[in-house]
Amino acid sequence: MKTSDFNFDLPQELIAQDPLEDRSSSRLMVLNKENGEITHRIFHDITEYLHPGDCLVINDTKVIPARLIGTKEDTGAHIEILLLKRKENDVWETLVKPGKKCRPGARVVFGNGELKAEIVDVLEDGNRLVHFEYEGIFEEVLDRLGQMPLPPYITHKLQDKNRYQTVYAKYEGSAAAPTAGLHFTKELLKQIEDMGVNIARVTLHVGLGTFRPVKVENVLEHHMHSEYYNVTETAAKMINDTKKNGGRIIAVGTTSTRTLESVADENGIIHPGCGNTEIFIYPGYKFKAIDCLITNFHLPESTLLMLVSALAGKEHIMAAYEEAVKEKYRFFSFGDAMFIE
Repeated sequence: MKTSDFNFDLPQELIAQDPLEDRSSSRLMVLNKENGEITHRIFHDITEYLHPGDCLVINDTKVIPARLIGTKEDTGAHIEILLLKRKENDVWETLVKPGKKCRPGARVVFGNGELKAEIVDVLEDGNRLVHFEYEGIFEEVLDRLGQMPLPPYITHKLQDKNRYQTVYAKYEGSAAAPTAGLHFTKELLKQIEDMGVNIARVTLHVGLGTFRPVKVENVLEHHMHSEYYNVTETAAKMINDTKKNGGRIIAVGTTSTRTLESVADENGIIHPGCGNTEIFIYPGYKFKAIDCLITNFHLPESTLLMLVSALAGKEHIMAAYEEAVKEKYRFFSFGDAMFIE
């Protein structure tokens, strides 16, 4: 299987730069995974495709304002640090730009010096371990000085930080939003719950590896990034009971999908627990946990496009994407949605 098999032409102007005023008014393409049939709707019509007794699985991770812009202590050079993973004792794995100027021992100052950083080590992949110094609570300092780490294809400045968070975001730790969830409003979720649909919450902290292009032509040689997940006993029981009672498991986003597929056994039973997953889902994969998926429109040649192709079939997905381009759907993080049923 070749990476280039997942390429398609995407006009630049279809990349959504700003979120819509009303989250639930984005467009919704409904794709039948059995026959490839396509229906065009609006996102709040999703209620018509959910049945009492189904279970909607949402990822309640919260994006941290992980982008820090500071200056090098000795030269005053402009340095950007992106927080990727929290280690111990105020050490983080980060992405530093420009990396050449930040060898171990280099120091960076942020704000009026209320946050300082020292480069501790350079890892194999070029990421850097950075030790932070500050007074008080790190999250509060970060909230004052950090910016939302928007994906590289979004060039507009985000006016409202909360628009890159889901309305149910709870546990801090993501470097990117689980974007399929951005379409839900609190009102829509309540309406769905009132219909008799269960809502299970899982957590997967989204890493920036999500945006990394697949650099190898042979898909099987791609090494997937690792992300932390947590599935509680309550969520596992709700999902397992839904399955037992004949309801469908509808994952909101590829992150919820990867979480459930990581903790499901061969019989599709979900086991609670936490850990790191490097699961890579591409065509040929047999899904154990999920039946349907709510997702956005993804980058050409990306692991996310491979995942949706595994669920709906590559031909159906590529035809749907061709239709989406023709119908001028909005793509990527702030774009429109697709429901694969």
